Amino acid sequence: MRVAAFADLVGPDGVEIQDHDDPEPGPGEAVVDVEACAINRHDLWILEGDSAMVSGEDLPFVTGLDVAGVVASVGEGVSSVEPGDRVVLCPNETCGTCEFCREGPENLCERFSLFHGGLAERACVRADRLVALPDGVDATAAAAIPTAYMTAWHMIRRADVSPGDRVLVLGATGGVGVACVQLLDTMGVHSVGTSTSPEKLDRLAELGCDEPVEAGGPEAVRESVETVDAVLNHLAGEYTEAGLRVLRRAGRMVVCGRTAGGESTFDVARLFLSHHRIVGSTMGTQADLERLVDLVAEGAFDPVVGEEYPLDETAQAFADMQSRDLFGKSVVRP
Repeated sequence: MRVAAFADLVGPDGVEIQDHDDPEPGPGEAVVDVEACAINRHDLWILEGDSAMVSGEDLPFVTGLDVAGVVASVGEGVSSVEPGDRVVLCPNETCGTCEFCREGPENLCERFSLFHGGLAERACVRADRLVALPDGVDATAAAAIPTAYMTAWHMIRRADVSPGDRVLVLGATGGVGVACVQLLDTMGVHSVGTSTSPEKLDRLAELGCDEPVEAGGPEAVRESVETVDAVLNHLAGEYTEAGLRVLRRAGRMVVCGRTAGGESTFDVARLFLSHHRIVGSTMGTQADLERLVDLVAEGAFDPVVGEEYPLDETAQAFADMQSRDLFGKSVVRP
């Protein structure tokens, strides 16, 4: 089978199309013919050598978390799926034995990790991590859901928002940002979304963003955004302080990423005097994914796919992500 492998951790130039052996499912596993696989900032960090998860010793490395397709074969003991089933993968990998796996939520697992291997014609996965796709939810839409929309869904819950709240989505035109805006809209929550692009903000408004704000940097956020009840922050870096500056007393900020920088500094006195809360959040749960798939099937929202690429153009997909020219999710179709 053909795969888009990371042959070198130097950015998009490190992607190489290779031939690998077809996978065979072991006990509890299934092989999926991959029809679509979304890519994420997580994958780009690996490709740029900016992840402790993968080193040169692991090359060639095949990434790709968000797999959707058709079950080709199953291993011993698998009864939850069978060949021919249309599915999407929950990419969570958990130990199954720690207190969080036993009592939930599973994304707090002490040994939490993520599946990799979807940028290929076939992927061997844990069968019990596959979620059935209803009629009307195609593979491209399904592949856009897991990482971006699970993350957004969990962030919104952790921010403890409700209808009538004003919620700031920093960097609202990327995959997670768009997902946050759409899900807030389904809940009746007033969203404020920032971007440097007026054209992207127009598209964001069409998706339900109540206040699209053109903001070219952290200072522009502080100057342009009125007080909000919560902040959803996948940028970090200098945007953490900018978000805290517009957060009301006892407001909440949820952080899920580091697109703008791995370290943030902020005014500690303002933090405790304003009773602010800063909360970390990673991914979501398989139950979240199942609910999100149902919401898409019911027409509550349509996952936004900015661009689709054949496997041969995976390097270009990462180059476009690196240049930040995209709106919504990028999906590779092997």
